[in-house]
Amino acid sequence: MADESSPPPPRAPAAEAPTENARSSKKTPKSQLSKGMEHIRYAVTVDPSVKPSPAQSPAPSTTTYGVPNEVIEPVRKPASSRSHDPSNNQKRSDPFQFGSRYLEEGDDIFEFNAWDHVEVDAAYREFAEVQYANQREHPVSEFDARRFNGDPAKWWNLFYKNNQSNFFKNRKWLFQEFPVLEALTRPDSPPTLMLETGAGAGNTAFPILKLNENPNFKIHACDFSKTAVDVMRRNEAYDGGVRIQADVWDVAGEGDQSLPPGIEEGTVDVVLMVFIFSALAPSQWSQAVRNIYRVLKPGGYVLFRDYGRGDLAQVRFKKGRYLGENFYVRGDGTRVYFFEKEELEKIWGGGLDELSAQLSAQGNGDAAEQMEKLDIGEDITKKDEAPAEKVPTFDIESIGVDRRMLVNRQRRLKMYRCWMQAVYRKPGGSGPAIVRKFGKPEQQKEEENEVKKEEANAQS
Repeated sequence: MADESSPPPPRAPAAEAPTENARSSKKTPKSQLSKGMEHIRYAVTVDPSVKPSPAQSPAPSTTTYGVPNEVIEPVRKPASSRSHDPSNNQKRSDPFQFGSRYLEEGDDIFEFNAWDHVEVDAAYREFAEVQYANQREHPVSEFDARRFNGDPAKWWNLFYKNNQSNFFKNRKWLFQEFPVLEALTRPDSPPTLMLETGAGAGNTAFPILKLNENPNFKIHACDFSKTAVDVMRRNEAYDGGVRIQADVWDVAGEGDQSLPPGIEEGTVDVVLMVFIFSALAPSQWSQAVRNIYRVLKPGGYVLFRDYGRGDLAQVRFKKGRYLGENFYVRGDGTRVYFFEKEELEKIWGGGLDELSAQLSAQGNGDAAEQMEKLDIGEDITKKDEAPAEKVPTFDIESIGVDRRMLVNRQRRLKMYRCWMQAVYRKPGGSGPAIVRKFGKPEQQKEEENEVKKEEANAQS
């Protein structure tokens, strides 16, 4: 912004009015109506001084990314005297309560751009099940399975080559979703090492770094796409490893690749996993959980957010995208899995063997066998060669389903979104001293206690 005391910039010279010769040299626009059609001018032309009426506005879209609008009718809560102003969409004291803007009877759904805790109705669920059945009937071809599963890093490299850092918005909302980050980045916080897996172009790491006030806070940002890591290293905020270090690492790597470069076992305080676990095939989950367990200190935390089953992105997939149950390939060649809450509880809570048997019964096991027959070598769809190492068990501090309806008011579109959010903790130790239950700072815990006291007083 310019200094107010500085002289104003010189004005640009005014555009000269066209001369008569200049006017005459221009071609006369061709008449839109012949003399014989002048009588219908009123019906086929628009007076520019008159604003279009609603009837003249473009007709709204009949579908939302392929989903018919008639099946997108959210379940509304009974009208009540609100305890909050719906125009204020701030989080409650517990971040796992998510937003507080409830859609009630009589609300104009297009008044705001998002509604929280929106449950889908029967028509949408029925439509989604029809979509899933159609997806199963038209899976990827064997040729495409080879392409997309044989070298997943290739497709992410291509993605970041095409999109650089401008595809994802900076995730400034993380401090609201995970208060532990705010606690660990205070100026009086203890030394902290945070590992981010699937860091991409740094859309999470750099905003955290910008807000950090802890002089002993360091981020080790890893991604298995070399192109993404190169983008991070070219960022002007990258300091070459002083406060942030960027390296290539596959979270499901095995053997001497099971730990990130430069990180020793049991040295990380917090692992951040934002929309990265969904990029793994089910057969990779166990190794990824083992690796995360190894890098964490006893009592260390995993902050997790990813896609949930029923999300619009899943429902809209068409034929030729289905890799396995809830597992798809996008148009750009990258893959995505949509989780159920119960799945995540088993993956991280010690029930992965049971879950693997269920997935095999649903068809993902058959897909893995098919890939083995296709001889894709070290492809991620291979089954775990275990009886080897047991999958460790995390304590599940919090896990929730964030269901929202996003609204495009201009195009009159309604979009169901579903995300999973969780905090896992490695057993043993006390974890970062400043962190409290569910990853909430002490101040927030005190605020919740005050709310409970007020509620108790109101009932007495």
